[in-house]
Amino acid sequence: MSAVIFALVAGGVIGVALGALGGGGSVLAVPALIYLLGFTPVAATTASLIIVAVTSATALLAHARDGQVRWRTGLLFAAAGIGPAMLGGALAGRLPTALLTVAFAALAATAAFRMLRRRPIVEGSVQIRPGRAAAVGAGLGAATGVLGVGGGFLAVPALVNVLGMRMRAAVGTSLLVITVNSVAALGLRAGTATGLNWAVIGPFAGAAVLGAWDGKRLAAKVPGPALQHVFAVVLLAVAASMLVDAVV
Repeated sequence: MSAVIFALVAGGVIGVALGALGGGGSVLAVPALIYLLGFTPVAATTASLIIVAVTSATALLAHARDGQVRWRTGLLFAAAGIGPAMLGGALAGRLPTALLTVAFAALAATAAFRMLRRRPIVEGSVQIRPGRAAAVGAGLGAATGVLGVGGGFLAVPALVNVLGMRMRAAVGTSLLVITVNSVAALGLRAGTATGLNWAVIGPFAGAAVLGAWDGKRLAAKVPGPALQHVFAVVLLAVAASMLVDAVV
């Protein structure tokens, strides 16, 4: 019973972050699955992709209803990441557990520092560079495939700064990118899905879906920088604990 409770709480937190920030919550899914629910790193990254795909798709519908998804741009951006996401998904099962843990800790720390820096974002005045946009999209896809994260914490600033998209539209469009990349990565992870604890994944994903709707409402009431600061502190703590666990 305690495992289900942990899954519900963790899923709710991750869903709120995805709904409010357009990304970032998935970075907590893997450590929650490993340290709270006893998954191996490989199983956790696969389960995380399932949870992230379902949650992002649900949150995407809410943003699309408000007209805040740029479908053509998002699909083009995501297309660059499909190949790397699939290759990353195939590679993940062959990497040592310690290496996966260290890489994930580094990614979580990077996400936290990006949130804390709060670099000013220029909306609607950036010249689109197709090559740079494709490179960023490919990088997001690779991170999704190997580490089981959606990459939304990178996708939102990239959509704004690289493609000149408005912030609200970037949040909604990033959910489209996350959904596509997650599904693509799962395409080559069928073997690692065997034996997953669906009694835990189901409640986890369900709570995340409900949390995503709450997160969208929360974003309208609480300033984005305040949400990012709280979430960044949590990420730094998670990154530090994972790094210690991998090297000790």
